[in-house]
Amino acid sequence: MAAHRKPRQHPLTGPAARTAATLALAGAATATAFEGSGHAEPRLTPAQVKAKVDALYHDAEVATEAYNGAKEKADDTQKSVAALQDEAARKTDRLNSARNALGSMATAQYRTGGVAPALQLMLSSDPQRYLDDAAFQERAGDRTANAVAGVRKQLAELKRLHTAADGRLGELRERQAELRRQKETIRSKIDSAQALLAQLTAEQRAAYDGEDGDRAGASAPGRASRSSGPGAPAAPAGLLPAPSGRAAAAVAFAYTALGKPYVWGATGPSSFDCSGLTQAAWGAAGVALPRTTYTQINSGARVARSALAPGDLVFFYSGISHVGLYIGGGQMIHAPHPGAPVRIAPIDQMPFAGATRPA
Repeated sequence: MAAHRKPRQHPLTGPAARTAATLALAGAATATAFEGSGHAEPRLTPAQVKAKVDALYHDAEVATEAYNGAKEKADDTQKSVAALQDEAARKTDRLNSARNALGSMATAQYRTGGVAPALQLMLSSDPQRYLDDAAFQERAGDRTANAVAGVRKQLAELKRLHTAADGRLGELRERQAELRRQKETIRSKIDSAQALLAQLTAEQRAAYDGEDGDRAGASAPGRASRSSGPGAPAAPAGLLPAPSGRAAAAVAFAYTALGKPYVWGATGPSSFDCSGLTQAAWGAAGVALPRTTYTQINSGARVARSALAPGDLVFFYSGISHVGLYIGGGQMIHAPHPGAPVRIAPIDQMPFAGATRPA
């Protein structure tokens, strides 16, 4: 009689196989985890951080100039809407007065128009006076017709004003939406730049801030200096004279702005962006510049780089997204970017795009 024995299981089948498979999967997952951590993105070098931050600040400045342009248009549109609404309110008052006068005429005609003209003549104790009154009423009828025509004309004009105001309001809403988009872009770029800068040590951050060769609020080393105004920072001496009194006044204002913070969209007096600074500087000299870099470059006579003089506007990048005020000696005063105050810098630190000399 044969002995009853359990069939022998292969080591890699049944529960043993399942256990082995579980261990193998766990091992593979662990290996994958170690492999992923081994290939993590390396930390950026200070030079790479600088390159990325510079690109982000440049993008933010492009968006800032677009914001400035959109805000200028939005402000103009807001003024236009207000003017249309004021005009419509005045015309509505005049229309109401005309309507009231027309109503008074209609009431008077109703009171006297209930009896036939022939019967009124027969019943009149003074026929001549009646005939005189009838002629007056005919003229009054002409005046009524004119009044009605005037009211119709005023209604048409009021409708035109309301249509124009509605159209301008639509434009205003579009420009306000554009402002919101530009704000989001600017803040996103600046936040990204700040996050990258936070990776640097204090020494690396100091090196980044000073690497451009900017000098905030200081005159050039080794040069004598002269005051550009009461209590103003010193200006380098021995430079080319400004071509006009207005140019000299613009340069003097720029020196008083040294050290003030960069704030996008700001035009002073406590903070500036790049085009806000140049606009304020020339504004102090009695010259009204447009708001943005890409409009300021067309605000005066073009000047070759070799012919630059103090007070000239110097522009950078192919998109004309940055501007500074030339002070001579290859230097400018400009508002660089968030975190960097108004300062003196060489004009060759950025791609030169052109220059103009405001009138």
